Amino acid sequence: MVTILDGKAVSEKRLELLKEAIGESGLYPRLATVIVGGDPASQMYVRMKHRACERVGIGSVGIEIPGDATTQKVLETITRLNEDADINGILVQLPLPKQIDTDRIISAVRTEKDVDGFHPTSLGLLMSGKPRFAPCTPKGIMTLLEEYKIPVAGARAVVAGRSIDVGRPMAALLTNADATVTICHSKTRDLPAELKRADILVSAIGKAHFITPEMVKPGAVVIDVGINQLDGKLVGDVDFAAVKDSASAITPVPGGVGPMTIATLMENTFAAAATRMP
Repeated sequence: MVTILDGKAVSEKRLELLKEAIGESGLYPRLATVIVGGDPASQMYVRMKHRACERVGIGSVGIEIPGDATTQKVLETITRLNEDADINGILVQLPLPKQIDTDRIISAVRTEKDVDGFHPTSLGLLMSGKPRFAPCTPKGIMTLLEEYKIPVAGARAVVAGRSIDVGRPMAALLTNADATVTICHSKTRDLPAELKRADILVSAIGKAHFITPEMVKPGAVVIDVGINQLDGKLVGDVDFAAVKDSASAITPVPGGVGPMTIATLMENTFAAAATRMP
């Protein structure tokens, strides 16, 4: 019988534990979010992050910048937050408008405040096996696997997608946990065959119901990172109804990976505050 990997339940547990830890620490962590433009999805995600902050005892500051802003304008905001001793974590909501140099913005965030884990130094530390802050979605997935006691060491893991925010850091975390990892992408030859070799399959390609039963090894653990709209409904990359009977464990969309991402952001922000303790 398939196990539904309930990210919402696990995140609730993690947030309650974090609230206790923050209360006992005597610290008051603070997170600053920066959003450029009025994209409704980005605004919704930022609101969810602020609600989580309020729940666990993390102060939050929301900065909204007009959508026609220049890269320099955003950099000035990042510099101000870098220099603000009361701010422990900085999150720049992606994607940024096309005229903004995203790489420059990400690289401008001080590494000790890079709770999203996207700075080149943060990613380099992750690749070296000594992460400071790992990106929240991949790290949240590792937490979910751990909570359900799914063995990673020795497993054949396949990651579909090579983005810098999910695919590549996901592969690094799985490698650091002693899995044998393959990254697949748009140029992969015979993609279905590669996917079907996976004991642990992580899909982060952004195509609704792309993963079908014939791409999934019987008994595989299937992690669906996709957030897509299909016929007015929120669905993942995996055809959940069709695949779940083949898998040993699977994440739903919504309620799987998404809540773990936010819980991990809260944990990273607390960790950033804790590292500044005298």
